[in-house]
Amino acid sequence: MCAFYRGLAERDKILIPYLSEGLRRGDKCICVVDATDPEVVLTALAADLDLGPYLSSQQLDVQRSSDTYLREGRFSTPLMLDFWDQAVGGALAHGFSFTRAVGEMTWSLRQMPGVDELIGYESKLNLFLPRYPQVILCLYDLDRFSGAVLMDVLKTHPKVLVGGIVFDNPYYLEPDEFLAIRQ
Repeated sequence: MCAFYRGLAERDKILIPYLSEGLRRGDKCICVVDATDPEVVLTALAADLDLGPYLSSQQLDVQRSSDTYLREGRFSTPLMLDFWDQAVGGALAHGFSFTRAVGEMTWSLRQMPGVDELIGYESKLNLFLPRYPQVILCLYDLDRFSGAVLMDVLKTHPKVLVGGIVFDNPYYLEPDEFLAIRQ
């Protein structure tokens, strides 16, 4: 699922309730932020929740994009899919029945090796999702991404969050179809 926003305040109107609800439901929550330090997300969550139990049980995991998407100083689709496989598979192995993940995608705007793989990665992520009970929310700032990139983002996400409502995305293309068109 993808969600579009303008600026950090709008991002947090999506991000914080998404994580709060997941924590309350007992979901493993994995959050990867880019434009904010993890401590900012934790502080926002702490305004509504006692985070102690969620952190001690490792139900909540907030990380930086530099430690996930851009570890090793570059982006790599296989490495990132492996990260999700270990994180989500590990959550299930530790007793969580569902994983709710979120990634802030502004890291892909950096001039770093591999960031050109973003759209292919987004499409391939759809092949990974059925492996586990999970949902991954990709956050895109409308003020920072070009229209062309955002159109490709739409084509790679079967669901779109708009105005607090989740819609089936009529522009979505299955990964094999989308990747064949892009070659």
